[in-house]
Amino acid sequence: MVPSRSLPRLFAVTRPHSAAELTALLSYTDPQQPLAWIRGERGCVGIGEVLRLEFQGEDRFAEAAEAWRNLSLSATVDDPVQLPGSGLIAFGTFAFDDRSSALSLLIVPRTVVSVHDGQAWVTEISTEPPAAEPALPVALSTGEWLGTTLETNVPDEAYLSGVHGATELIERGKLEKIVMARRVIGAMRSSDDLRVPLARLAERYTDCWTYAVDGMIGASPETLVRQTGGLITARVLAGTRGRRADHDADLRERDELLGNAKEQHEHAFAVQSVVTALAPHVAELQTSEQPFALRLPNVWHLATDLEAVPSDGGSSLELTAALHPTAAVAGTPTREAIAAISELEPFDRERYAGAIGWIDAAGDGEWVIALRGAQLGDPAGEERSITAYAGGGIVAGSDPQHELRETVSKFRPIAEALAP
Repeated sequence: MVPSRSLPRLFAVTRPHSAAELTALLSYTDPQQPLAWIRGERGCVGIGEVLRLEFQGEDRFAEAAEAWRNLSLSATVDDPVQLPGSGLIAFGTFAFDDRSSALSLLIVPRTVVSVHDGQAWVTEISTEPPAAEPALPVALSTGEWLGTTLETNVPDEAYLSGVHGATELIERGKLEKIVMARRVIGAMRSSDDLRVPLARLAERYTDCWTYAVDGMIGASPETLVRQTGGLITARVLAGTRGRRADHDADLRERDELLGNAKEQHEHAFAVQSVVTALAPHVAELQTSEQPFALRLPNVWHLATDLEAVPSDGGSSLELTAALHPTAAVAGTPTREAIAAISELEPFDRERYAGAIGWIDAAGDGEWVIALRGAQLGDPAGEERSITAYAGGGIVAGSDPQHELRETVSKFRPIAEALAP
């Protein structure tokens, strides 16, 4: 826990700015350590670092929420823009498992450049009263990108063994669903400009959140929770089919997904876990009547949207704590599924399938599940490590080879983004 007395007083000044355009947004952030949050026609990037708060263990979300509340209460915020993400803001990334060795972080940038619904602004954050008005940072030209090839379409006996073990537990009635993940290890040059793969993800996956926080990068299709302007929304994804180049074959994949009893069953688990977790914190909770097929460039997903009104005054980070982990990334029952994952997966997921996003001084924010991405090591020396992850839900009747092929489809966004 971070003691309140050790937290600095922060000053945040936001001013509208006409020069910041989304097409150039990534040019303002650090090429090797970018902070970014982009989707479609809006987004924000961070430059520099005023404060970094670290958390670990089962209380990481609660400690982060309390620390952020204390910071926000003591902060001086000058924000005439009053839009989501203006004023004081922190980017965050949280580990999947309570026992993970990975640090969970809140990072307060020195400068934030943002675009929302055609409006742009710049925020300066400091530990001293500002001496000048916020200025648009200098845009940096795109650097060199040699990239790397991730070998995702290879035999993975450890993953197949894990799927076999998961199906045995399900057949014995121990669990209804377990989400099994696999990982691929690679390396890239430390000097490569990470804004190149981020731009590829943002341009290709416009229905996803392209994110970059402390070397965790990717494009997530699954909104864990969004709380802005007195409204809470979430999107649940569970059930997947790979896309096909042939139009008719692609539509058959979509229709098979929509009509598949196993996938519908898996999806219902995931939706119910979110509804159950949100219910104590919201009013007027509504969901789409039936799952719909979400079309992404690499896969079809079964999707359900949820909408509610907050009822207990909690922040978006506290809602995130209540929701994580969902059945979509853990299983059902959740506690037992996480225990099984720790036995069946031969690695620490670290921040994969954890929460990643941002929060502002009002407690509003957007958090997604860290999917379709990779964790990059620190850019020290000539090489930088890459650990990419993908997974899928295992239920009764799951076929290990099919599940392996599904992970290949899910690796595709980050593999293509990191390619030379």
